[in-house]
Amino acid sequence: MIRVGIVGGTGYTGVELLRLLAQHPHVEIIAITSRKEAGLDVCELFPSLRGRLSLKFSEPADAQLEKCDVVFFATPHGVAMEQARALLSAGVKVIDLAADFRLRDPAEFERWYKTPHTCVDLLAEAVYGLPEVNREAIRSARLIGLPGCYPTSVQLGLLPVLEHGGLIDTASLIADCKSGVSGAGRKAELSMLLAEAGDSVKAYSVPGHRHLPEITQGLKAIAAMAGKAQGANDLKIAFVPHLMPMIRGIHSTLYARVLGHAQEFDFQKLYEQRFAAEPFVDVLPAGAHPETRSVRGSNFMRIAVHRPPETDLLVILVVEDNLVKGASGQGVQVLNIMFGLPETAGLTQLPVLP
Repeated sequence: MIRVGIVGGTGYTGVELLRLLAQHPHVEIIAITSRKEAGLDVCELFPSLRGRLSLKFSEPADAQLEKCDVVFFATPHGVAMEQARALLSAGVKVIDLAADFRLRDPAEFERWYKTPHTCVDLLAEAVYGLPEVNREAIRSARLIGLPGCYPTSVQLGLLPVLEHGGLIDTASLIADCKSGVSGAGRKAELSMLLAEAGDSVKAYSVPGHRHLPEITQGLKAIAAMAGKAQGANDLKIAFVPHLMPMIRGIHSTLYARVLGHAQEFDFQKLYEQRFAAEPFVDVLPAGAHPETRSVRGSNFMRIAVHRPPETDLLVILVVEDNLVKGASGQGVQVLNIMFGLPETAGLTQLPVLP
């Protein structure tokens, strides 16, 4: 059994991680930390886990995380980079669900997260944990920076066309993305109250969202890996997130201008072929419109490809559960790859309807 520790397991990504790992056939959760809830039985805070998990929250200093095979950080940014070095030195693998090891440039991290990076040397070693792009690097990694929820949907939505190259204008990409309120985390905040967020939709962080540099970095890396250096250099994307009156889910509508010579290209076939072997990416039939409820509670992502008539646009619709494929489920998928397990282990739950 793989011995797992979780740092900061009281938020939404933390409880989702517990839900998935408690059902995993090859995992034993041996420690979960929380200064505030230390000594409390996990099932008292999260009664959905009653009968599946017998564990108490512990103080970080008492958790003996060095005895784990892998430690997940389900914490705000800044925590993993303070503790990762000691865990790695003890032979423990680290998967960070926050932003500490996503951005390659420490100056960019400081710009967007308003704090200096304290272990810059580890950035060169950290692997960006997007399996559909970096699967081989993940296999041998000991430190993973897990993608954010929005960046997962945008990067995988544009992956086939960027890998192919020469099909779209990479300098005028648009990502129009909507997320449920759980994406803001489990905290008391006025704008997240039901009376504030219900029956309303709003855009936010239009001048600049923290996920924008991650999205841009990832898309440029995909284009560069595919040998499309010019496309990578020219790539620009406008990213506009929206808050939706729902608990879970992300719906990303991606727009790209198709180049003149590619107007008759079969984009549906390109997407079907690229994701045919991916266990968690479902390309829908031509003309389909995916719904966020079709992935709720699952690690699946569903994609639909459209060419609106009398335009030169390619429109890609992407849905995912922000807490599963957008966070904790992807973390478990990465764990499976790192430890040589079937990639779907512990992740075969079907979406929940209604």
